[in-house]
Amino acid sequence: MEKTKAQPNYLRCFNCLLLFVFLSCASNNRAIQPVLYDEIHEEKIYEEPIEEIVEEPAEDIYKNRIINVLSESNLPQYITEKIHNDITGSRYFINELFVIIRQDPSLWRLVDKKHSLGRDYEPDDLVVLNSNSYMVNDSNLMLRRIAAASLEEMAIAARREGIVLVVSYAYRSYTRQIQSYTMHVRNMGQIEADRVSARPGHSQHQLGLVVDFGSVNNAFARTPQGIWLTNNASHFGWSISYPEGYEAVTGYRWESWHYRYVGLELAAFIDKYFNGIQQYALEFIYEFVNS
Repeated sequence: MEKTKAQPNYLRCFNCLLLFVFLSCASNNRAIQPVLYDEIHEEKIYEEPIEEIVEEPAEDIYKNRIINVLSESNLPQYITEKIHNDITGSRYFINELFVIIRQDPSLWRLVDKKHSLGRDYEPDDLVVLNSNSYMVNDSNLMLRRIAAASLEEMAIAARREGIVLVVSYAYRSYTRQIQSYTMHVRNMGQIEADRVSARPGHSQHQLGLVVDFGSVNNAFARTPQGIWLTNNASHFGWSISYPEGYEAVTGYRWESWHYRYVGLELAAFIDKYFNGIQQYALEFIYEFVNS
């Protein structure tokens, strides 16, 4: 039998080189295309990164949802119109709203005469307030860690301007609120007590995000502390809960000393769209989330 003539070495090398180039090109061509589907099972296995802002398809859905909430709310007309105009002309309101509701829900949780935290609610990250940056009227006062950190930052800023913040009350448990509310009822009767004190389970203090500053009376509004907080608290994520002239909205008489930590984003949101009225913003968010 005649033997097959062996290929010269240079031809074998050339063929190998051609094969290598062909495989490399095929591999590279496949690599630069995103893998969208498993070709056997036809299942999607690749997803684009989710953007933090609301994109076009969802935008109309959320616009309609916001408009529905606005139409059923008790917000003043000028606030409703402002929000409506914003969502018509831009995405700012929608995007800011979504940043807020993706945060810790306790920051925007609605706690008022109609909405209760319940008997068993107790934060699991309470810390004792102990700092040289502010004064405390009780050595056992506590706040949630995030609020305590912000209070420290705010107090340092106030001290730079010669203002020393005084913390009179902070976290209050359900049991402690029973004692406080009962005392007010005993001293002034049920109707008046309900204007100045929350029933157990309905107090913002139970969130561990509230501070009562200074003298705990409305003379506080005219003190250097009170004036400084009015002008600066929201820059650190704090919002006055019961402003003057809004008892019909909040359910409580003016408390110039009562500030709730809501976070930087929500504090700015309250000022920008809701005229600084915390109750308006929290009610809107509650209705939006639950609609």
